[in-house]
Amino acid sequence: MPAPVPRQRAIPAAEGGQAPAAAHSKGPAPDSSEARTAAPHTAAPFKSSTTDRPGTPPDRAETAAHTNLTLLLIENDPGGSPIVPDLLDQSGKPIRIRTARNLTEAERLLTDDVHCILLDLALPAPGRSGDGDELAVLKHVLELAPRHAVLALTGADDTERGAEAVRVGAQDYLVRDELDGRLLSRAIRYAVERKRSDSAERRLAEGRVRAQENRRLERGLLPTPLLDGSPLRFAARYRPGRSRALLGGDFYDVVRTPDGTVHAMIGDVCGHGPDEAALGVELRIAWRALTLAGLCGDQLLGTLQEVLEHERADDEIFATLCTVDIAPDGRRAGLCLAGHPSPLLARPGVPALLLPYDNNGPALGLLPGARWPRMQVELGAEWSLMLYTDGLIEGRVGDTGERLGQDGMVEMIRRQLSQGLSGEELLRTAVNEVRHLNGGELTDDVAVLLLDRAA
Repeated sequence: MPAPVPRQRAIPAAEGGQAPAAAHSKGPAPDSSEARTAAPHTAAPFKSSTTDRPGTPPDRAETAAHTNLTLLLIENDPGGSPIVPDLLDQSGKPIRIRTARNLTEAERLLTDDVHCILLDLALPAPGRSGDGDELAVLKHVLELAPRHAVLALTGADDTERGAEAVRVGAQDYLVRDELDGRLLSRAIRYAVERKRSDSAERRLAEGRVRAQENRRLERGLLPTPLLDGSPLRFAARYRPGRSRALLGGDFYDVVRTPDGTVHAMIGDVCGHGPDEAALGVELRIAWRALTLAGLCGDQLLGTLQEVLEHERADDEIFATLCTVDIAPDGRRAGLCLAGHPSPLLARPGVPALLLPYDNNGPALGLLPGARWPRMQVELGAEWSLMLYTDGLIEGRVGDTGERLGQDGMVEMIRRQLSQGLSGEELLRTAVNEVRHLNGGELTDDVAVLLLDRAA
């Protein structure tokens, strides 16, 4: 059955200073209109209205009042309580007051527009009357309203429990016999601001923890190159396309096998969601394990395709891949392309160019039983080899709507190399320029990997 409408009680107004609490009246309270006629300068008592009941449409005045502070008073005093005045907030707007005689009524009246709760600590907590916990009712309210400011109401001889209430989670405590309109208004404002400050500080602390966890997670998901004993220098740049994401569907890795061969890989899972990012990590880990086990070329890519087919969430998901195995002497390399853009090779005295793309095989996951030819590439004594995903070349160029493309990327890298850029600085400058040409953040993931060999 519906809960009864609570009887309204309040505290007398203070006119310009400390005012003694009004004496309890055993007779019927005068009608509010008569009180206003007899004493026009005295604050009128708050009256319940149907607009406080959930489900009843408010009129315009009530809708405007919803922008002001609202106090929920939870107190049960069968003998009658002092009248709560029309309190004003710091800007002079009235503070709305709702009254509940128990926690059941309080839960019904605790809507989103309530900013502060004034709770009588003497109230019994539901289901906890026999556990001896003097703050059981406060703990119940804190669980019920974790985002609201809470003021504890105690007696003059119970201030220790009030102080304990603050330790448990209340913003402040007030002594019933010392309460007046000015003190209550100020306490409500301070409690609301303190709660906002506490909430902001908590969100900031949680943000710091999340950032630390994200950094640890990112370090775990992004690879650590295994190049011990190799003269090659390594640099990489990674930027996920999803906002606030750690990883996208792009992935890369570099390992050196015991025979001195350096194996490098870069790939791109179609799509930009967390499932694609997870699949990219799985493919990278599988590639490293297979490479260290001695597989390469067509055999390695065929096994990776089996992994993708078993792990993907949808049969239409595929991945492009570029693998390079650089001979121990560093002068030549084997190249396999699975639907992926060809790497860029830069050598001293020769303009940077793309490696051959003629024997490109299909992307992984498209054709069962596909083959991926391995091409032999001469590198020379001194070179830089850049592997990248299509996020680097598919950004727009200004307002023309045209994409940068591989030709535009080659011209950009040639210019940056002529300016003496190399390693991490070259990759950082290249990604930043692509973003600038695009007019903002790129929508696709970007991964770029650079291997250098000095003569």
